[in-house]
Amino acid sequence: MKSLEAEFFQEMKKGALAFAETHNNFRLLTVGTATQTEIDLQIELVDKLIQQKTDAIVLIPIDSKALVPVTVKAIRSGIKVINIDIKLDEELLKQAGVELTYVGPDNKTASKIVGDVLARKLGKEAKIILIEGLSVAENAQQRKAGFLESITENGFNLVASVAADWETHKAEQLFAELIIQHPDVDGVMCSNDAMALGVLKVLERKGKIGEIPVVGFDNDASAQPFLKSGAMLATIDAFGSQMAVQGIEFALKVLNGMENKGSYSTDFKLISNF
Repeated sequence: MKSLEAEFFQEMKKGALAFAETHNNFRLLTVGTATQTEIDLQIELVDKLIQQKTDAIVLIPIDSKALVPVTVKAIRSGIKVINIDIKLDEELLKQAGVELTYVGPDNKTASKIVGDVLARKLGKEAKIILIEGLSVAENAQQRKAGFLESITENGFNLVASVAADWETHKAEQLFAELIIQHPDVDGVMCSNDAMALGVLKVLERKGKIGEIPVVGFDNDASAQPFLKSGAMLATIDAFGSQMAVQGIEFALKVLNGMENKGSYSTDFKLISNF
């Protein structure tokens, strides 16, 4: 996994461990980075699993391209790799001549849906700031694409778009500067709830919380009070704990002879107070 300090991946880990406790046909080892940007460390972690001759790896890559070489190395060493949540770069995998199973949500469609909630609230020509995830991650690219589709379709005016790398503190810092540059901003789209919390901290300090609607993604527990109060307009629940279980289930199927290929969509749900 990545960023075990993040709520989404803490819940994913809990779901995986709970599933493992009810099954005696495999032993689960959970490893991950502390933050959302430790790409080299994640590569090292996969390398260690290769050295340990693990049977299967369920991988959530921080960087969709940078993790491909070590993934190929794992596959060529006989390890079954299942890719969940953030898709590895398909072209690089194709060039390496390897296939694997991907399990995860349709991030583009989901972010378009949550963006459209903001559109219903604000109407055309509203001024919008977009806070993006880590640009090298495929899900960040897809969420941005979905938000941009909503912005174009609904006639929004995108005044700024910056990457806060999934982190609350960075989003807080960036948005504190952006709201000075764009004091008339009408709404904020955030590619995850952790970054939305950073935005909400700034709005709270400025006495504008609830006045400028914010949408996010992940349905983190820490976002719930803001959703209930109306300070946060909507988010997407991508059911991370269930996704982890599905990844493990596919790993077990592949170990039992199923072909390791194909893309499988997981559920997501709009959570909105509007």
